[in-house]
Amino acid sequence: MPITKGFRDLVDDAMEEIRTYPVADVVARLNDPATQIVDIRDIRELADGTVVGAFHAPRGMLEFWVDPASPYFKPLFADEGKEFILFCGAGWRSALAVKTLQDMGMTNVAHIDGGYAEWVKQGAPTETLEAQKARRAAKP
Repeated sequence: MPITKGFRDLVDDAMEEIRTYPVADVVARLNDPATQIVDIRDIRELADGTVVGAFHAPRGMLEFWVDPASPYFKPLFADEGKEFILFCGAGWRSALAVKTLQDMGMTNVAHIDGGYAEWVKQGAPTETLEAQKARRAAKP
């Protein structure tokens, strides 16, 4: 069966309906308690590090972690006072994920233009998983 709508078409369609932030805008909000950065990359991609303060929610589990009716629900996602800014490697998966979360009813969701590759390219702050775990363990 031929593909009638490719991934690029899906991403382009999603981009027309979602909020996208450039890296600089997200960097400016890193310490904002009303902002939660969400890394949706596969666990294997995290070996190269992540955005400082990001919460890891693998793309394959995102809908389940967001839905309060799911046995996998994560209460973090119920905080309507936060804007959840997603990212992946290049911004394609996160665009599709934001569109899906909007379809689920979330309005407080956006993504980073260019994903982690653009984040690193612009020299935005990153941390290793070990540093992230140590920082979280030190929080009261």
